[in-house]
Amino acid sequence: MSTVRRLFVCTNQKSGVGEDVAKALKKELKIQGLKKLLTGDEREHVRVQTCNCLDLCKQCKKGPGAALIIYPEGTAYGKVRPADAAELVTRHLGLGQVVERLLIRDQ
Repeated sequence: MSTVRRLFVCTNQKSGVGEDVAKALKKELKIQGLKKLLTGDEREHVRVQTCNCLDLCKQCKKGPGAALIIYPEGTAYGKVRPADAAELVTRHLGLGQVVERLLIRDQ
């Protein structure tokens, strides 16, 4: 069986940081070998996708970073910068731990 995890990254900021975050996440997934995983009989693919709006403007449009949502969990992160990609990939995708400092609690 195969499952897909998707990271939707908002690119609706004036600074263009969302595109940089998406690129950094893709690079980090390759570096850490987490883009495609095989665990027992289960195959997991991770896809990073950009979108115009996640309706979380106060977390990305006015802030220094981008907003992103990871599915299927539905975990939302805000003010994410390219430098946060390694931590998000390691902790959230690799270890299954929420990155508290970036977590959006009131969506």
